[in-house]
Amino acid sequence: MSSKIYSVITGTGSYIPTQKVKNEAFLENEFYGADQQKLKKSNQQIIEKLEEITTIRERRYVKDHLVTSDIAYFAARDAITSSGVDAETLDYIIVAHNFGDVKHNSQRIDLVPTLAARVKHKLGIKNPATVAYDLPFGCPGWLQGLIQADYYIKSGDAQKILVIGAEVLSRVIDSHDMDSMLYSDGAGATLLEARESEEPTGILAHSTRSDTYLYSEMLYMGPSYKPESKKSRNIFLKMHGRKLYQYALETVPQAIKSCLEKSNTPIEKIKKVLIHQANGKMDDAILKRLYALYGINTPPEGVMPMTIDTLGNSSVATVPTLLDLILKNQMEPHHLQKGDLVVFASVGAGMNINAAVYRM
Repeated sequence: MSSKIYSVITGTGSYIPTQKVKNEAFLENEFYGADQQKLKKSNQQIIEKLEEITTIRERRYVKDHLVTSDIAYFAARDAITSSGVDAETLDYIIVAHNFGDVKHNSQRIDLVPTLAARVKHKLGIKNPATVAYDLPFGCPGWLQGLIQADYYIKSGDAQKILVIGAEVLSRVIDSHDMDSMLYSDGAGATLLEARESEEPTGILAHSTRSDTYLYSEMLYMGPSYKPESKKSRNIFLKMHGRKLYQYALETVPQAIKSCLEKSNTPIEKIKKVLIHQANGKMDDAILKRLYALYGINTPPEGVMPMTIDTLGNSSVATVPTLLDLILKNQMEPHHLQKGDLVVFASVGAGMNINAAVYRM
């Protein structure tokens, strides 16, 4: 059997903000609907319903002095350390995010220079051949960065690539919109290296789709729901939650199945499904629909580790953070060993969906 070049993860890192924000923190908020009418239910009822639907009990926010490029750097440094790679030998640094650096008490998005350039600077990398660029792709951004890295490595263009997903959503949410309770801050990083192997390893297959014709405005930026805020020019992260939920259930399972078929991987061989932590109940429903496509009524117990109940939805950071926690034995009883098959999957603004099959 002839050997091939594969993209293999040799290091992971993450940054989980230290500021815990429990559901009770929203008891004093004034919540309005999209029609700018004050919600009739009490905040206690709203919060209880949110937890029932999403499983979120608390989320993490960064401290006031930190911005997205800071926490991206923390996760990157962690991944480089765990890999043992000399940062000067990196061919690419890809940073997935959606809002750039938004400072405390400001809504201004800061993207110049790119976050990737800032991370490279913070890492102290002098090598001009280390190409640094940003990737805005909604919540699937980190995984799309992984897919791009795989193309670079398979083409022979690169040997070592750092892919980071980082976001500070706490500064782009409308405190008068109950959906604001979904979002959190965080960063995760992955270092990929080229590895020659006769046996398939690392990234075995991947797939991506963009449904922009009908679904481009499922997630969007818009004014606050509070009537008096209409005079303000500030815009906030908004979504059509119910439509998005249905879209995800109809499309994500099939997208994952297509990726499994692409790599000739039976679903029974999958050890873990690491899916974007968007909504606990939604992810459960996606998993059930995925296995139902194979005639399996009940997914294997423990196949889908979850962090959303305590970490919330940190967009591009959820999947790499989840992977890092598992590999560093911080997600008991979940573990991954050499040879285990893993599915990565995400869905988000665009609407974009991607999936990858990975052999540890």
